[in-house]
Amino acid sequence: MIPSGKTILVVDDEPLTREGIRKSLESWSAGRHQILSSSNGTEALELLKSRLVHLLITDIRMPEVSGLQVVEAIHSTLHKPVVIIISGHPDFQYAQSAIQLGVVNYLLKPVQKSKLLEAVEQALRIEEERGRVEAMEKIVDSRLMQAKMEANHYSPPVQQAVAYVEEHLKEPLGMREIANQIHLNPSYFSALFKEQTGMTFSEYVSRIRIQKAKELLLQTRLTIADISEQVGYQTPKYFIKIFKDYEGISPNQYRKQVD
Repeated sequence: MIPSGKTILVVDDEPLTREGIRKSLESWSAGRHQILSSSNGTEALELLKSRLVHLLITDIRMPEVSGLQVVEAIHSTLHKPVVIIISGHPDFQYAQSAIQLGVVNYLLKPVQKSKLLEAVEQALRIEEERGRVEAMEKIVDSRLMQAKMEANHYSPPVQQAVAYVEEHLKEPLGMREIANQIHLNPSYFSALFKEQTGMTFSEYVSRIRIQKAKELLLQTRLTIADISEQVGYQTPKYFIKIFKDYEGISPNQYRKQVD
């Protein structure tokens, strides 16, 4: 099932082709998606700069700015759309260039309606999957990921401490309390934890809490105060400060950015 609310841009300098594709997509979309159109590459690039487009369908050969030039121009942008190329010429070199630029489909004119809609549905599924991957990349803390990958090599006391943190995230997690839980001298535990994980115990706890907070910000509509409590901070104000220290932005800004 294709999620709603996508924006599709059709770019072609031939009015009949452009309007034909636009009308086919509007009929298929039935209001679920917004269908935009441009008559040339320059206009398309301006539109792509000003708004988020999820799927770009562009003719490959156009005067002044070609479809490939449009795709090249957006290749390094933060939110690049998935792309379907259409062409009146079965040109292998163009097709090869399109593939190298990550184009997901290459349709020949005259474009059959059934093939167009099949390609569009496939492209939107790819776009949705890319969005999920990008969102996960924003959540993942690389230091924590590395620590989790190496967890099997930690000594039993450090493994116990890591497991305890995971299970009691909402509770106070001071180093002295954890050292008592696993029956170690606090100074020895502190040195052992830093040596094996590469982080101080307090940094590890903060990173785990911020990681969990990012998941909640992305996957729920809980308030900042509720999330603060869920991840073990006594006040939202302190939670926001720690979140900013690690992410550079506030929890609310992070949520808007990821959305």
